[in-house]
Amino acid sequence: MARELRIGNRMVGDRHPAFVIAEIGINHNGDLGIARQMIDAAVHAGVDAVKFQKRTPEISTPSEQRRQMRETPWGYITYLDYRYKVEFNEEQYCEIDRYCKEKGIMWMVSVWDEPSVDFMEKFDTPAYKIPSASLTDFGLIRKARATGKPVILSSGMSTMEQIKNGVAMAGEKDLVVMHCTSTYPCEPEELNLKMIETLRREFPNLPIGYSGHEVGLVPSAIAVALGACMVERHLTLDRAMWGSDQAASVEPGGFERLVKYLRVAEAALGDGVKKVYESEKVSMLRLRRVDGED
Repeated sequence: MARELRIGNRMVGDRHPAFVIAEIGINHNGDLGIARQMIDAAVHAGVDAVKFQKRTPEISTPSEQRRQMRETPWGYITYLDYRYKVEFNEEQYCEIDRYCKEKGIMWMVSVWDEPSVDFMEKFDTPAYKIPSASLTDFGLIRKARATGKPVILSSGMSTMEQIKNGVAMAGEKDLVVMHCTSTYPCEPEELNLKMIETLRREFPNLPIGYSGHEVGLVPSAIAVALGACMVERHLTLDRAMWGSDQAASVEPGGFERLVKYLRVAEAALGDGVKKVYESEKVSMLRLRRVDGED
């Protein structure tokens, strides 16, 4: 079985360029204008897709957190009220759909609850992401699977056993598993990039990706070198903006460099077959004194 699948008009897998996702998430802070600017930045950087988050706040917000108060740009409000403030409605998602089509870029969402899958079926998005927090929500996984679309399964805050159970529930057809550490931002010592190799051994038929929350760009390029065929990083217009994910995000200029670094890493990996390149032959003729043959 080939370690590949199709997402929209792109093949994703070992023999293909890494599929790069700019995770807009909730960094738009409920502002459609900011969301458009972020889509523009993603297009300029050359990513393959942008991704948002879709929640039904009264379902996806843990009950013990709903009444907790917090300071926000909208005042001192409950956490549940805050979740509604950053949630786009159908009309706003219709505009996102229209704008992404105008700009020629794929878009998708992380679904956090089953009604959100029903909501998103109004749109022709190419795949669904199951966030790390929902890896153990088998009802949600089944619901996303029932749409027939590819599923991207994130593995942060999870044990290896939970990852195996999530994969078993999802089934391996049209599935990507993302290595992830759910700390925002994540220190290098906790990125554990070698887990990409571990997941590739554990699931030899599955494309393995990387969802990063680190500060900086180098680890994402290393992830590609270790075999990640999908890379997701959070995008922000300004890391100083209000919001819990902003500090672990990449600004537009950085995202442009990130895509370039990933493509350079892919080109530099080669095929592992030793050869003498044409560009070496001049040096070989000028510098080699002994041919090494008896």
